[in-house]
Amino acid sequence: MRILVIDDSATMRRIIKSHLTTMGFHAIVEAHDGEQALAKLAGEAIDLVITDWAMPTMSGPDLVRAIRSSPTHGKLPVLMVTGIAQKEDIVQAIEAGVNGYIVKPFTPQTLREKIQELAGDVATKP
Repeated sequence: MRILVIDDSATMRRIIKSHLTTMGFHAIVEAHDGEQALAKLAGEAIDLVITDWAMPTMSGPDLVRAIRSSPTHGKLPVLMVTGIAQKEDIVQAIEAGVNGYIVKPFTPQTLREKIQELAGDVATKP
């Protein structure tokens, strides 16, 4: 399973990548913003997207809308991991098309559960 992690914070990408590696996922692709993420999606096979909300050049919800409008990637599972926790923001993310939402800070167990929820059996077979 190939996972694309998008966050403008290198530290947060490293934390998420560390959690994913501990869970047994080793095919991890990183991007620092939505535009770079779209370029990675165009050039690589990705099975799951984990994105932040607040990023330069393209927000997480804008990225999700771009993914959803793609004939190739429109059904790709997208998990938003963000510090933005207001109800109206969560509703906006859901309306954009996210499949799951985790508020920072989060535990590795929460991340594991959401990935299994979104990717099903694929998540148990890295």
